[in-house]
Amino acid sequence: NGFPLLLLCLAFFWSFGIQATTVPRRALQGIAYLIAFNTLVATGNLARFDFGDFANQSCAWVLALCISLLVYRLLPKDLERHSASLLDHLRRETLALLRRRAGFDAHAWQARQQHRIAQLGALHGMEHPRSALALRLGFVSLQLGRESRRLWRALAGLDPRVRAALEESIRRARLVHDAQHPQDSTVELGEGAVVENHWIPVGRVGLYVPGGRAVYPSSVVMNVVPAQAAGVGSLAVTSPPQRDHGGLPHPTVLAACALLGVDEVYAAGGAQAVAMLAHGVQDDDGGWLCAPVDLVTGPGNVYVAAAKRALQGVIGVDAEAGPSEIAVIADGTARADWVAADLISQSEHDPLAASVLITDSEDLLRDVLAAIEAQVPGAFHEEQLREALTGPQSGVLLVRDMDQAVEVSDRYATEHLEIQTRDPEALVGRIRNAGAVFVGPHAPVPLGDYSAGSNHVLPTSGTARHSSGLNTVTFLRLQQRIRYTETGLEEVADGIGVLAEDERLPAHGAAIRARFA
Repeated sequence: NGFPLLLLCLAFFWSFGIQATTVPRRALQGIAYLIAFNTLVATGNLARFDFGDFANQSCAWVLALCISLLVYRLLPKDLERHSASLLDHLRRETLALLRRRAGFDAHAWQARQQHRIAQLGALHGMEHPRSALALRLGFVSLQLGRESRRLWRALAGLDPRVRAALEESIRRARLVHDAQHPQDSTVELGEGAVVENHWIPVGRVGLYVPGGRAVYPSSVVMNVVPAQAAGVGSLAVTSPPQRDHGGLPHPTVLAACALLGVDEVYAAGGAQAVAMLAHGVQDDDGGWLCAPVDLVTGPGNVYVAAAKRALQGVIGVDAEAGPSEIAVIADGTARADWVAADLISQSEHDPLAASVLITDSEDLLRDVLAAIEAQVPGAFHEEQLREALTGPQSGVLLVRDMDQAVEVSDRYATEHLEIQTRDPEALVGRIRNAGAVFVGPHAPVPLGDYSAGSNHVLPTSGTARHSSGLNTVTFLRLQQRIRYTETGLEEVADGIGVLAEDERLPAHGAAIRARFA
């Protein structure tokens, strides 16, 4: 049926006065999205689409093509301009994030990766939240109807060992994040003069769980637990759809959501997922399929980071996460094979991951390099490990002594810092700039990635100089309540009048004096 279908498609193009060989590339792309949308409506999600079924039902799909083309011709004439301008904006933001990475070939990277973000309707949706046509292409809500059962089905099918490990990780994370909740306070400044400090949770939060290069149920834990500890009332988790799992997030991610009591989960990833959370998605009747959120947290690739930057202000964001980083301060007492294993571990995340050894021992330096060469061959991600470990972002720094090691580490401000020295306690109190510090040889970074109780969503790219990792306070806002009586106000009225006149804001002083006229 494929050949007659092709002829009929060409005939339909021709009947609308469009020669198939001259249809603009973006127009064809838009039509393809609309056909895919019809497929989504008919099958539930794109991953179930099968070309054989498509060919066997050619008459129905020719009709779908006809309708799609009609709809496309009725779309706003400025669709091309909006989508192109937003694509260019995201590309500029993306390249800006990478510009400072020495030796990075941005143009080659752009050529390889541009097609991943060129999703016309989704990008259009970022600027026009009510035009969410193609935004729904990768959008499957596990909160709606029969799809909600997928969460509990995933939990029921979870490997018991994985479930036990996740439950222990959740237990430890809850203990740590519950302890981070600040206490409300009341300060009496005088008779009838009181200021109260109240910590108020954010109303609704979107939690992004990556799923491109690996499966990250641990990121579900790291996002959800602090939000729940803060008392956030509405949580929405989004994670990329997986081809091998029916277009839904990975079953282990779904199972982790079920363990944490999260029942609002969306199959959406990348920049368009951040757009969905920021602007929401409405149905044809104006109801919310996904209501907008106030804050988006969670790590992701460079597109997710660029989308966070583009949408900051519409939403709050935790950080613009870059590739993973590890620095190890080690002296001659450290075990070279352990140091090597820790440096290798973070290179699994991304070819741009940074692994840095800071040492005052030439012997350890040579031994670690030899251990890396012994451990990498045959590793599961060998090619990626080699790319990351040999990239300009990774290296070995030979310092004069441990004082200089601390100085170098603080200037680098790494995401993860390990201290493997004879006396790590003598150094840890001097470290100011690091997302998380792992003290001693038995506290490797993978411990923090999973079950230390700490959070693994940490500041990267030097932002540990001014930012913290994801924590309970991320999901809280400090609200001050000022309670003054006439007596309390009278005590400071004259001073307020003086300051108001000095700042040339006389109406401020007048508002105070009016109460004593």
